[in-house]
Amino acid sequence: MDTPKVISVNISGNKGTVKRPVGEITVTGTGVMHDAHAGDWHRQVSMLSAESVEKFSKQARRKIGFGEFAENITTQGIDLSGCRVFDRFEIGETELELTQIGKECHGTACAIFKEVGNCVMPKEGIFCRVVKTGRIKPNDRIVHVPKVFRVSVITLSDRASGGVYEDRSGPKIREMLDSFFSASNRRFEIRNDLLPDNADELKRLLMRCKNDGADFVFTTGGTGIGERDITVETVSGMLDKQLPGIMELIRVKYGMEKPNALLSRGVAGTMGKTMVYTLPGSVKAVTEYMAEITKTMDHTLFMLHGIDKH
Repeated sequence: MDTPKVISVNISGNKGTVKRPVGEITVTGTGVMHDAHAGDWHRQVSMLSAESVEKFSKQARRKIGFGEFAENITTQGIDLSGCRVFDRFEIGETELELTQIGKECHGTACAIFKEVGNCVMPKEGIFCRVVKTGRIKPNDRIVHVPKVFRVSVITLSDRASGGVYEDRSGPKIREMLDSFFSASNRRFEIRNDLLPDNADELKRLLMRCKNDGADFVFTTGGTGIGERDITVETVSGMLDKQLPGIMELIRVKYGMEKPNALLSRGVAGTMGKTMVYTLPGSVKAVTEYMAEITKTMDHTLFMLHGIDKH
């Protein structure tokens, strides 16, 4: 494949209209200067590949010009539809973060749709927000930087950390996270730590996760009512916002059949841009909790990073 690069940069003053190619564009904190789609939202800059334009030209039986699909940046040599939300692109002086793949077509308000009754942007176009401002012009190189999700799994157990028995709940969380991220072909790194039930050690590790920019932290153990069960109090004191719903659902769902499940005090919430979950210490409970938590992880990320996916 050719070296990924910009083929055309395009702007328009009104939404739903074709964009016209220009010599260069200036990307500000709200998007492309003088472009109708700029604003304080997550779809500030649109991108579409020249390969998609060429394919659609054959279907339309005419030459489709760059910008006719209302894309700000027409690319070459990069499979945009194969990229993932939160990936980044270094283009010219700028850096963009992918926030949405495809969109709902404007339909009869879309110029290209009115002409041929179809549009490629909803399936193959992508949308980004600005991370670093600057100028972009044709022939600028595009460097795709895939997002690597960083996850920390922390087991709290005096006996496991002391070698009395093997930690099994931490590895189970890792196994289920492997499946979750691999299913959507995302890159990820998972770190496992084994600690005694010690609040000070847990606080230090949580602060390191936050400062290192971890996306998710999962603890296992210490959610009961024993004297050494310090996880919930320690984590709760470090959360900016709690999300009680997910843990309440899990307790009620499994507590209907096994009332002992209602005694778990696990919490979930945000610590800066890091999402934290406190799970019980048994493998069975971890399996039940993770089955529910993974259903909400994508939307949690979108909410935490200001991406409107409602």
